[in-house]
Amino acid sequence: MDLLPRTLVALGVAAGVMGAAPAAAVVGGAPADASRYPWLASVGSPLFFVRPGGQFCGGALVAPDRVLTAAHCASLFKFAPGLMTVTFGRSDLASGGGERIAVKKIRIDARFRESDFRGETVEHHDLAELTLTRRVARTPVPVGAAGGTGRVLGWGLRSEKDLFNTRLYAADVPLPGDAACRRAYGGAYDASDMLCAGSPAADTCQFDSGGPLLAGGRLVALTSWAYGCARPGYPGVYARVAPLR
Repeated sequence: MDLLPRTLVALGVAAGVMGAAPAAAVVGGAPADASRYPWLASVGSPLFFVRPGGQFCGGALVAPDRVLTAAHCASLFKFAPGLMTVTFGRSDLASGGGERIAVKKIRIDARFRESDFRGETVEHHDLAELTLTRRVARTPVPVGAAGGTGRVLGWGLRSEKDLFNTRLYAADVPLPGDAACRRAYGGAYDASDMLCAGSPAADTCQFDSGGPLLAGGRLVALTSWAYGCARPGYPGVYARVAPLR
């Protein structure tokens, strides 16, 4: 697997109806109960029929009608937000249930851009805000600063060869610091808007993009990109949560 913005770009959406929809799943860890994370959102589209519920990314409720996700998850829908949905309270995508709400507005960070690492795409300022069509009676996740160890959540792949996981998993991941990502990615890693996390034992993977990286129970960053999943020497890279421009 090459470096990916943690969404199976090769699948596209509905056999190319939308081109490509970026996102990555949790390697390591254990099954998680979505009821413990009422703010956790599955982000998708009815057009993305290759995954249950159309899921291709994750997100986090930060206000009663606002969800943060990765910009590369939402950029294709910028002018058609009604094609996106978010679902809360679903531990297994294949089981149905949960609370599904449509998206009415998408705001992409104005600084969002792409660069190159070994011929692959790197996402900068990879943040987007989804405004929902209605407010939800759920407690938003608190936002904080990184420190200690982190926790990641997602419905994505359990390994680079696993294409079928649909359950929510959680894993505790080390936060090795910016130096680890600089060694791996050189100038492609920008500590001003990126955060380094993960190891060969625990990492995010495909269909986890936009999902949360927590530290001390607070949202500190969103799954963004990496070179493969849980590859030695290549930690995951996350978009630091910051005000959008």
